[in-house]
Amino acid sequence: MMIQLKIETKNALPFIETSAIEAQKKSMQLHLKELKNKSGKGNDFLGWLDLPDHTEAGLIQSIQSDADRFAKQSEVVVVIGIGGSYLGARAMIEAMNHHFDNFLNDKKAPHIIYAGQNMSEDYTSDLLELLDQKSYSLIVISKSGTTTEPAIAFRILKQHIENKYGKANAKDRIIAITDKERGALKELSNKEGYPTYIVPDDVGGRYSVLSPVGLLPIAIAGYNIQAMLDGAKKMKDVVFAEDYDFENNPAALYAAYRNALYNKGNTTEIMVGYEPRMYYMTEWWKQLYGESEGKEGKGIFPAGVSFTCDLHSMGQYIQDGLRNIFETVISIKAPNKKINIPEDDLNLDKLNYISGKRISEVNFKAEQGTTLAHVDGGVPNLRIEVPYINENVLGEMIYFFEVACAISGYELDVNPFDQPGVEAYKKNMFALLGKAGFEKETEELTKRLSE
Repeated sequence: MMIQLKIETKNALPFIETSAIEAQKKSMQLHLKELKNKSGKGNDFLGWLDLPDHTEAGLIQSIQSDADRFAKQSEVVVVIGIGGSYLGARAMIEAMNHHFDNFLNDKKAPHIIYAGQNMSEDYTSDLLELLDQKSYSLIVISKSGTTTEPAIAFRILKQHIENKYGKANAKDRIIAITDKERGALKELSNKEGYPTYIVPDDVGGRYSVLSPVGLLPIAIAGYNIQAMLDGAKKMKDVVFAEDYDFENNPAALYAAYRNALYNKGNTTEIMVGYEPRMYYMTEWWKQLYGESEGKEGKGIFPAGVSFTCDLHSMGQYIQDGLRNIFETVISIKAPNKKINIPEDDLNLDKLNYISGKRISEVNFKAEQGTTLAHVDGGVPNLRIEVPYINENVLGEMIYFFEVACAISGYELDVNPFDQPGVEAYKKNMFALLGKAGFEKETEELTKRLSE
């Protein structure tokens, strides 16, 4: 079955020697085999590879049943999580949602909102004010149950939902997605009787969107999770085809060209979107690549812009700034809706020359013109095209980015599935808050802050 996602590399070719791509071709074929055979670094965290075609029908049915139950009892569902525990689901939901979802009164599915992704007192207070007025349920996502931000949010929201509905009824409005056997959240779920789904031991947070971590919120939002898995399965069949055909393997091409550019000194990759609905896809991509590659003094720095809006802010830097950047453009060929630009008798804005054209046509010409200008300005460009946005296409995109990220990490000779660097801030925070066992660090950090 043919995939719908395509990658275009012609606007990167002027910046890379043919020999560099040939070398990358051999590397990527090797790394794909390592990934498929589960023989590379971090191979104990490769469960995500099998999610598209090893997710049992019974699990899908259970998720859909709980999604339907939440939809009937809730105007709002709060997803509590941070990083990979919420970004993948949010990326998928907001890519498909009506842009003004929160203002719709005739919406069939609950509004999905988020908590535990920050520690803002004002955000939390505003959230509680909203939940005072709405019927709601909670999904709490944490493998350990002790990650600070979501643990604080769940402690507060658990109290709120129990006060609002009573303890007995509240447990039917809470679902936990957590470890199979251990951890604070698993222990609490057993004690309180919360329904639970498992975060697989061999699936890391940023690779978990095709697991219950992403599937449950996406199903509650009203979208077809089987179609999403089917799209991911199509991509899996292509990227792991027996012949490892480099020219027709989008993940291998993307990983090869971005690493060839990195080796030339292009150390920052800017993800460019021309559709606002793809904003959180870029945020998910930033976490996926930043956490996976940024180790041992290595890695491409992932950044993102939303065009054409950011052409009026970041455009100047991209056109004329430091030449250590390259762009990857996500291009959506066909919008879901249609608006033509009207003719105006006065024509004071001088825009009658585009009257009758669709907004999407103008947007695409802006994309083409911008790409040419940036290439002329010394910025290599890669382009990822999909025909439209739906569950199947987004499933392809998710799996494509995950595989390309894994083999890119292998090319850097890092483990793309761990994140040792994220612990440093936590230790300092614990010490400054006076957590037991951090007395020495508390004294040292307090002294440093007073200097």
